[in-house]
Amino acid sequence: MLWLGNVDKDFHARHSALSRSYRYTVLNRWTRAAIDRQYVTWYRYPLDEKKMHQAAQALLGEHDFQSYRAQSCQARHGVRLMHEISVSRDGDLIHIDLEANGFLHHMVRNIVGTLFLVGRGEKGVEWPGEVLAARNRELAGATAKPNGLTLTAVRYPKQCNIPNPPLRGFPELPQ
Repeated sequence: MLWLGNVDKDFHARHSALSRSYRYTVLNRWTRAAIDRQYVTWYRYPLDEKKMHQAAQALLGEHDFQSYRAQSCQARHGVRLMHEISVSRDGDLIHIDLEANGFLHHMVRNIVGTLFLVGRGEKGVEWPGEVLAARNRELAGATAKPNGLTLTAVRYPKQCNIPNPPLRGFPELPQ
């Protein structure tokens, strides 16, 4: 969606946003991508996307995401509201879609790295929730590579007069 228009002088593209959405795409097969390698992360070991999806549901709602933030994160606190998180498969591609009121530095990539361990069967579906509750970054999985991470949408309050992207089945956010 392309849009151009005037906004109020106190509008801030980052601070005025209600939510942001990201998609992390994983090529899950034995061979690497030849063409799209900068747009996907390659993961050669079989992943169970259904278990990954089930495990990710523990991250819904408002939580302190201290366990999933980078050590270099400069945010004042780790509390964020996760509106949606889903894991789905389309052939060899696994899509991890997230929408929250904000994200911490490397938060998406740290969540994905944690879900990889569940998808491989090394950790149970309850583990990401336990990591979240521990508020300890050392317990989570490794930071996933940046390839495959894409900002897909930013939503703003109606008074900003910026058209919001169509919802992908998510509940309407408060204005």
